Parts: sequence; C-alpha cells; structure tokens
Amino acid sequence: MLPLYNKYWRTFFDIGLVILTLYLVMLGFSKLYQLAAPVFLSFFVFLLIEPLARFLNRKGMAKPFASAISVVLFLVILLGALFAAGLLITTQVIQFQDNLPRYTYIVQQHFTEATTYLQQKIDALPPDLTDKLNGYFTDATNVLSTWMVTFFKYMIGVLGSFSSFMANFGIAIILAFFLSMEIKDWRRIAHDKLPKTFKTAYAFLQGNVFKAIGSYLKAQLILISITFVIVLAGLLILQTGNVLTLALICALFDLLPLLGVPAILIPWIIYLFIVGNTSLAIGLIILLAVVMVIRQLLEPKITGNSIGVSSAFLMLSFVILSSSVFGIAGLILSPILLILLKELIQQGYLQRWIYLPQEEFIVSPFAASEPSTAGGPVPGNTAGTASAGTAGTVGTQAPVDPDSSSNT
Repeated sequence: MLPLYNKYWRTFFDIGLVILTLYLVMLGFSKLYQLAAPVFLSFFVFLLIEPLARFLNRKGMAKPFASAISVVLFLVILLGALFAAGLLITTQVIQFQDNLPRYTYIVQQHFTEATTYLQQKIDALPPDLTDKLNGYFTDATNVLSTWMVTFFKYMIGVLGSFSSFMANFGIAIILAFFLSMEIKDWRRIAHDKLPKTFKTAYAFLQGNVFKAIGSYLKAQLILISITFVIVLAGLLILQTGNVLTLALICALFDLLPLLGVPAILIPWIIYLFIVGNTSLAIGLIILLAVVMVIRQLLEPKITGNSIGVSSAFLMLSFVILSSSVFGIAGLILSPILLILLKELIQQGYLQRWIYLPQEEFIVSPFAASEPSTAGGPVPGNTAGTASAGTAGTVGTQAPVDPDSSSNT
C-alpha cells in the first residue's frame, strides 16, 4: 500500500479538496436557503419577469412601470393557473363523490366474496395453523397502522411546508419586483466592486453552466409533455373517465426520481385485477409499457443532448445522495453541481487542477471525450501536471458588461 500512497497521495489530496469544496458549497447553500428562502426564490421569479420588463423598458417605458406590469402579468397567469387547477380538482372530486356509492358497492361485494372464500379455506386448516395465521395478521395490521400514522404525520409536515413555501413565494415576488427595478445598479456595482476572479468565474458559469441548466429544464418540460400527451391519449382510448386529471398527475409524478408513471398506474392495475376488470387492466398495462418504452428511448437523447450527462444512474445517484444529506436545497443544487462538474471536465479545468502520475495514464481520466458546444475550445488530452497554484484560475472569458441585456 505504501507505494500506492507515495504515487497517488497528491491525486488523493487534490480530489479531496474538490470534494470538500463541493460539500462546503452545498452545506452553505442549504443553510442559507433555510435562513433566506425568499431571497433564493426571488431570483427564480426575477428570471421569469425580467424578459418582459426589459422588453418594455427598451420600448421607452420607465423600468419601475415595466417591472410592475411584468409582475402583475405574472401574478395573473399564476393565479389563473391555480384557479384552473382548483376548478379542475373540484370538478373531479364532485364526480368522484357521485360515483363513490358505486365504487363502495363493488369493493364491498368483492370483499364479501373474498372473506367467504377465505373462511371456507380457514375452516379446513388445522387449529394451530389458524392461530399462527391470526397472529401474523395481527402483526401485519399493527405494522400497517404504524406506517399509516407515519404517513399522515408526513403529509401534515408536507402541508405545513407547502404553506410556508407559499408565504416565502409571496415575499419572493415582492423582492423580484425590486430586483427588476434595480438590476442595472446591481450590475454596475458588481462590475466596479467585484474582483476579477469572481467576474471570470461568473462569466464561465453564465456561458456554460447556466446555459446547460436552462437546456436541462427545457428537456424535462419536453419529457413530461410527451408523457402527458401519451397518457391522455391512452386514457381517452380506454374511456376511463377523469382523463385530464389522471394525465396531469402522471405527468407530475414523471418528474419524481424512482417513481414516475408506474407509481400511479401499477396500483390501479392491481385494483382492476382484484375487482375483475381485466380488460381495462390489460389496456393500462399496454399504456404503461408504451410510456416507459418511449421515455427510455427519448430520455437519454433529449436529456443527454441538453446537458451532456447521459448517465441516468449518475444523475439519479447524485440527486438522491445530495437530497438525503442536504434536503430540498440539495435537490435544487444537485443538477447545477453535476452540470458544473461536467463543464469543468469539458473545459479541461479538472485536468489541470488534479495531479495524475503521467506514467500511469495514456489519456487523462479527466480529459474531455468530445468538444464542448457551450464554451470555448477544450485543452489537449494530456495528463494534468500543473501546480496547485493554477487552481485559482477559472477561465478566460471576459467579464460581463453591467449594462448589457443578459440575464443574471
């Protein structure tokens, strides 16, 4: 082991510094998000309202009025979407309430048949086996009761978090309005006061990482739109009822890692088999298979082409790990850091920052496999031998002009 440490101690040290930096960034972001969630949300709202405000400002309207109109329009669209969602949910709930007696009768009928059948089988079993089965059933119901209590506590926490999120989002809209009015002043201050290293780092992030993040969000929107259309068409063909609501729910679940459409359709299919509606169950199985196959074919191409990270295993592992350690802040930041690491490899920075013994590798593991389309030219594929002092250099992009029309 000693020769291994002698050869790779510098490599381990450099990789450890990179991991420590990422950990500190995510830890700091998670703590700041807990303390000032409205501030972070305000940047998201700002990105939505600023294009219209900037357009109106170019047409001669004063920036405060342009920002106010943009915020009002954003609120109208948001409240309209919430009202439409509430109306849709209310309509579906009323429809479900009207059909509830029929559903209840079906469940009761099948339950009576199942209990009669089980009673006949239990009477034929030896007494000691019956006692054991009753004990197992009691244990199972106790475990299920514990799970249900935990689930309801979790749902209460989710509802509390949602109400807190809505309050923070309301404050974020106000902050975004003021940020839109003062954005030129903030850009000028950043241009005059920030060190060149930070300006260069921001230029790298803006030209590579932020662009890739936008492409990633666009790819996710395309994927859930495709899922929504396929599920909606399939449910219309099967004539299940409540097709719009179910398609929307499937599309929203499609965003969740490790869940997706199967989390909705599989329990439904099992229930249909239990109640004897085999034809609809088979139709839903075919629909689920079509959705999964199309998504598996399109996801690597759409998502991989958009951000350059085509490994679903790597993406999901990074998201799950970061969200487990840092909570919702880790869930938000994990795609950003993954894209950042990809761009650092593509642009050749990790190759220069992390020392590798030259005699061990023909091509550096951190060398870019293909040129990056988001940034500048990729350095050569030689192993990195630069000293640690080069780690402070982050690129050669020019600083951002504070009066330019680019987004922050």
